[in-house]
Amino acid sequence: MQARELHTDITYLKGVGPGRAQLLGRELGIATYQDLLYCFPNRYIDKSRFYTIAELERSGADVQVVGKIIHLKTVEQKRGKRLVATFRDETGEMELVWFRSQQWFRDRLKLGEPYVIFGRANWYNGQFSMAHPEMELLSRFEQQARLHMQPVYPSTEKLGQQGVTNRLIIQWIAQLLKEVSDQIAETLPASLREELGLVGKQEALIQVHFPDSQHKLARAQARLKFEELFYIQMALLLKQQQRKRKIRGFAFENVGDYFNAFYENHLPFELTDAQKRVVKEIRADLGSRAQMNRLLQGDVGSGKTIVAVLCMLLALDNGYQSCLVAPTEILAQQHYQAVKALVDPLGIRVGLLTGSVREKDRKPMLEALENGEMSMLIGTHAILEQRVRFQNLGLAIIDEQHRFGVAQRARLWKKNESPPHILVMTATPIPRTLAMSLYGDLDVSVIDALPPGRKPVRTVHRSDADRLRVFAFLREEIARGRQVYVVYPLIQESEALDYKDLMDGFESISREFPQPEYQVSIVHGQMKPEDKEFEMQRFVKGQTQIMVATTVIEVGVDVPNASVMVIESAERFGLSQLHQLRGRVGRGAEQSYCILMSGKALSDDARTRLETMVRTNDGFEIAEVDLKLRGPGDLMGTQQSGLLSLRIADVVRDQDLLRTARHYAQQLLKADPELGASDHKIVRDKMARMEVFRQKWDYIS
Repeated sequence: MQARELHTDITYLKGVGPGRAQLLGRELGIATYQDLLYCFPNRYIDKSRFYTIAELERSGADVQVVGKIIHLKTVEQKRGKRLVATFRDETGEMELVWFRSQQWFRDRLKLGEPYVIFGRANWYNGQFSMAHPEMELLSRFEQQARLHMQPVYPSTEKLGQQGVTNRLIIQWIAQLLKEVSDQIAETLPASLREELGLVGKQEALIQVHFPDSQHKLARAQARLKFEELFYIQMALLLKQQQRKRKIRGFAFENVGDYFNAFYENHLPFELTDAQKRVVKEIRADLGSRAQMNRLLQGDVGSGKTIVAVLCMLLALDNGYQSCLVAPTEILAQQHYQAVKALVDPLGIRVGLLTGSVREKDRKPMLEALENGEMSMLIGTHAILEQRVRFQNLGLAIIDEQHRFGVAQRARLWKKNESPPHILVMTATPIPRTLAMSLYGDLDVSVIDALPPGRKPVRTVHRSDADRLRVFAFLREEIARGRQVYVVYPLIQESEALDYKDLMDGFESISREFPQPEYQVSIVHGQMKPEDKEFEMQRFVKGQTQIMVATTVIEVGVDVPNASVMVIESAERFGLSQLHQLRGRVGRGAEQSYCILMSGKALSDDARTRLETMVRTNDGFEIAEVDLKLRGPGDLMGTQQSGLLSLRIADVVRDQDLLRTARHYAQQLLKADPELGASDHKIVRDKMARMEVFRQKWDYIS
C-alpha cells in the first residue's frame, strides 16, 4: 500500500469526520487508515444458518430465526416497563423483549409480517426469549447481499453511546478496502509464502474482515499472525546481530590464578553438569570480542550465585572490575555475604552499596572503586547513581532483571566508555515462547538441575478445617530443631476481602506457640529497615523458630534450617509468587514442606494454581501454566518491552506459529545477513520502517 494512503488521517474516510475521528483515536487508538485496516475483529457471528424455534438450545447462543410477530403488549415492572412481542414460526413461539425505546419499536413493528431476527436466545420462565434483537423485514433482507460471517469489532461504552455501532465500523472498513485494496503491497518474500503455503497480503486482509468461509478466514489469520511474529523475531535477531557486530566487548582471554585457585581449592561443592555447561557458554561469550548480553535462567535454589562468582573471577583475572545489582536490600545483603564468604580466602576486596549505607562508609568505598582497589561491588539501585564510578567495569550482573526499568539498566552503560558485558539472572523461569518474544535478542543459558543433596519440597493443600493438624505438624518440625515461615498476603485488615491479615495471624501464632518455649519474629514492608534487619537476623541465627511475614521474604532470605513454608490465603497469590515463596525452603539437606492454606470457596483459576503447585516443582512447567492463566501482558512486567502489543497473534495460543516464525527468521538471516538478495528487498524495506533500532538502550537486555 502506498505510504500516502496508509497514513491518511481517518477523518477523511467517508462517514467519519472530525468528531468521530477524535472518538476513534481516544477509544481505540485509531488515527489513520492503517490503524483501521489493522483493527481486526474479536470474533465472528455465523449468519449462514437459520434456526427454527424448536431447534433452539438452552446454551445462550446467538441465533437467526424467521417468523412473525402475532401480539404486542407493555408489561409493568418494578422499575419502569418493558415491551414484549410474541414471535411465532411454524414450530413454536418465543418472546422478544425491549427495555428501552419501547414507543419507537411499538410504532414501527408490523404484526403478521415475516421478519428475520438475530440475537441471543435465553431460556426464561419455561420459554425462549430474545432481548433487543436485530430485526429486518424478510422482504428487505432478501433484496440485499449479506455477510454470512459477520465480524464483531472491539468497542467501548462511549463508542456505543455516540452511535459508533459494529454495523457502522463494518461500513467504514468496507469503504476503506474499496479505496485502498488494490494498493495493498506484499510484505513477505515469495519464496517464504510458497514454502509455507501462505495467502497473499491483499487476500488475507480482505478475508480477515469479510471472510467467505471458515476455511478462508483460518488461512487469512494464519498469514497475518505469521507475518506479525516473523517481523518481531526479525527485529530481535537483527538487534542481536547489530549489537554483536557494532558493540565491542572487553575480551576476557585469560583464565587465570583467581578463577583456577577458586575452582580447584575453594569451590564449596561439585558443580552440576548444568552449571558447568552454563559456565562454558558464558566463557565463550566473554572470550569473544563481542559484548555479552546473556540471560541466565535458573530455578530457585539451582545455584546461579556460584556461576556469577566464577564470572566475576574471570573479569578480575583479566584486570576488570565487576558488579552485581539486586532489586532489594535484603537480596543485595544475601549476595554480598555469599560472595564475600566465597572469595575471602583469595584476598579479594568486595563492597556492599545500598541506600542505607552511611556517607562516612560510602566515601572510602567510592574512592576504592574509582582507583581500582575494590574489585567487586554488590548492591541495589544505589550502584546506578551518577557518583558511583568504576576504574574499569568489565562485567555487570543484574539479578531479577524484570524489576529494573530499561532506563535504569542503561545507566550501567554510562559507567564506562565501552559497555561492560551484561549477565541478566532470573529465578522466575520464563516459558520458552515468552522468552522468544521478550528476550529473543539475548543469548539464553538455563540451569535446569538442582545441586546434589537437595530434595524436592513436598507441597500440600489444606483448608482452614485442617488448621489444628497443621499446627501439630509445625510443633513436630520445631521439636526436631527446624524453623518455619508463615506468610500472609495483607498487612492490614481489608473489609472488602475475607482474608487472614498479618497482625491477626501473628497474634494467633503467638497464642498457639507461646513464650518462652517458642520465639516468633514478624517482618513486613512497613517496618523500618533496621527493625526488619534485626528480626531477619534473629531468624537467620536461629533465635526465633517462626517467621511471620508478608511477601517481603519472597526473595533474599536463605536459611537452610527452615524446613516449612506455610502460605496463608494461598488462593490470593499468583503462581510465580507461590513458586518463589516455596523456594525459601528446601535449601538444606533435610526434607522440606510447603503448606498452601486456603478457604473452601475457590475460583477455577485459583484451584488450577494450587493443584499445579502440589503437582510439580518444575519452575518452567509452572511458568507455562501461569502464562496460560494470566496471558503474556501480566507476566514479568512484560509491557515495558512493547513487543507483546500484538494486533492478531497470541504468544500463548500461537506457540507453534511463533516457533515456525523464529525458525524462518533465523534461516533467512543465516543465508542473507545483510538482506541483500532481491527476494529479500521486501523484508529490508519493512524492517527499515520498524522503529526498533531508534534508542541505544534497545541493545541492553
